[in-house]
Amino acid sequence: MKAALAAALIVATLSSACSSVDDERIPSASVRIEFATIGEWQAYGVAGALDYRRFIKSEKQPEGFAYTAAEATGFGGVLLVCSFDNNPLAYDLSCPVEINKNTRVYIDTEFNIARCPVCQSTFDVYRTGAPLSGIAADKGYALTRYRVAPGSGSLSYMLISH
Repeated sequence: MKAALAAALIVATLSSACSSVDDERIPSASVRIEFATIGEWQAYGVAGALDYRRFIKSEKQPEGFAYTAAEATGFGGVLLVCSFDNNPLAYDLSCPVEINKNTRVYIDTEFNIARCPVCQSTFDVYRTGAPLSGIAADKGYALTRYRVAPGSGSLSYMLISH
């Protein structure tokens, strides 16, 4: 009886592992983008469903955003989107298949997905960052997700972090 239970447990574990999604393929890197005021969030954040913005400190994107020395934009940059239900979500811009800080996904506005320009994998960025097609879907590689939360205290309105 114990052997049958152990065998069933092993099969269940292996079966569930095959359908899991790996969202930790991108090398860990510091992420901190702080919006000090509601005005700064309105200017550089995301306003409504399907809105998006790219943050790449080394390239001074978005234009005009005043990065501080303490801020960092992850491995390849940060993709900030507003979900279908108006919640901000953030991901690393680097494709989890290519693992190159300069190979960044872009928003395909016709299909409302993110797409890698190299491997053509697509991702559901307005929900979970899960892979939808391509090598990423075949291997279960999702985009690395970052936290978006209200800032703490009176000096911070919104904060994106790892």
